[in-house]
Amino acid sequence: MTGDIQQPCTRRLSTWTTRRWLRVGVAASMAVLTLLGVTGAWVMGRTQSISNNLTDVRSPSLSTAFRLETALVNQETGIRGYGLTGIKEFLAPYRQGLADQKAHTQSLGELLRGDTARLNDLKAVQDAVARWQEAVAEPVATAPPGSLSSLAPGLLANGKGAFDEVRSALENQQGGLRADRAQARADLQSTVTLRNWVFGTIALLIVVLAALVFEGLRRGINRPLEQMGADARIIASGDFDHPITPTGPADLRRLSSEIDFMRRRLVRELAFTEEARLRLDAQAADLQRSNAELEQFAYVASHDLQEPLRKVSSFTQLLQRRYGSQLDERADQYIDFAVDGANRMQTLISDLLNFSRVGRVHNAHQSTDLDKTLKQTMSALSVAIEETGAAITHDPLPTLVADPSQMVMLWQNLIGNAVKFRRPGETPRIHITAAPEGELWRFTVTDNGIGILPEYAEKIFVIFQRLHTKDTYSGSGIGLAMCKKIVEFHGGTITIDPDHTNGTRMTFTLAPEPPQLPSPCATPEATRAEAEQAR
Repeated sequence: MTGDIQQPCTRRLSTWTTRRWLRVGVAASMAVLTLLGVTGAWVMGRTQSISNNLTDVRSPSLSTAFRLETALVNQETGIRGYGLTGIKEFLAPYRQGLADQKAHTQSLGELLRGDTARLNDLKAVQDAVARWQEAVAEPVATAPPGSLSSLAPGLLANGKGAFDEVRSALENQQGGLRADRAQARADLQSTVTLRNWVFGTIALLIVVLAALVFEGLRRGINRPLEQMGADARIIASGDFDHPITPTGPADLRRLSSEIDFMRRRLVRELAFTEEARLRLDAQAADLQRSNAELEQFAYVASHDLQEPLRKVSSFTQLLQRRYGSQLDERADQYIDFAVDGANRMQTLISDLLNFSRVGRVHNAHQSTDLDKTLKQTMSALSVAIEETGAAITHDPLPTLVADPSQMVMLWQNLIGNAVKFRRPGETPRIHITAAPEGELWRFTVTDNGIGILPEYAEKIFVIFQRLHTKDTYSGSGIGLAMCKKIVEFHGGTITIDPDHTNGTRMTFTLAPEPPQLPSPCATPEATRAEAEQAR
């Protein structure tokens, strides 16, 4: 039966959260501390009350009773001296004793207010004194000196018995006051002892309460969190199958369960990611092998295409020179078409080879002065610049870590396009700027040419995409695609400024140091083909 009662209680406690445990613990601690505080305050008040009664009532009452006794003794001494000698100077102590008696009696009445037993003792003293004064003291004090010889002996003889009653009343009064003071001292001592025990118990209970709070926090919060942290460290070390054991209050158990659910979810995601990574690795290996084969095919094919094209062009020109006089005008036109097609095919293959070499063959990064590469480009384009009278200006250009050959190709394509696509009858004006932008450098190449419509901003950077026919403007359609590839290889982007009018403004960025990219595979056959083609 007891076990059946304990199990529901245990189940109810297991549903308590950390907040509820803290609330109950704080409420219980406050109740205990409040009880201890009230008990301590009562003990302190009791001690203070007894101490005040001892110092303000009992001790002063006993002292005043002694002074009252002294005043009455002085009265008796004065009366006895006057009665025996008849000298009036002996009445001075009596008169002073009366005044002191009145004052001390009044003081005792105020000190003993509310204390019926001691007030009764005081009244007994006053009554005995009144009887002695009425029977002895006043008759002697008021009698003339001449009549004392006959009255004094009888009065003094009767006065001894009356004053003995006064002494007895005084002794009773002082005995009661001594007993009260002794009782007050005993009460004070017992109260101080009780106070010491109470405050010692309070200190002990505070220590025990602090120990219980510490142990409760350790068992209810620290230990579950340490267990959770240990499980998390095991999982972080690589054992993802290690479960997180729920312990502690209900909210910490829920947190552990949620973290364990997240662990299981991550395990599933990691398994899926690992499977996907293996698939991607296999696909990347296949793609790398395919790219290597395609590169080898492209290089060998392009190299092998050069020789037939050269033969077509050479033998067609020989045919024209040897048999030109025997052929009509239409045959000469056909021969010109064949030679022009072969030459354009050679140019296209050469440009395509240069495009494929970007980032693969030309990959010698070093400190490059862009001012110097720009001068080299202008020297290479000097004929076109002189024929058109182009005016090229530029801001100071920075020194970056880049491939010098690619920078020359970049400037050559951008400036060559600016010169080529000029407005008819207008001198080309080209200006180049450079300015830092965050961690990059931003460059612009602005001209006053025919311009590019915004809808073609993306198309012009696609290989073989042309906006004009070959009869209007010559070229292979690879130049801007090569610029984009060079810029991206150096960690930047390139685009046209759609807000610029009256010409074209090409804007691109370059990183101070290009990102580290894996070197593409180049087959020995392709490398030999390129070397032979370069020769």
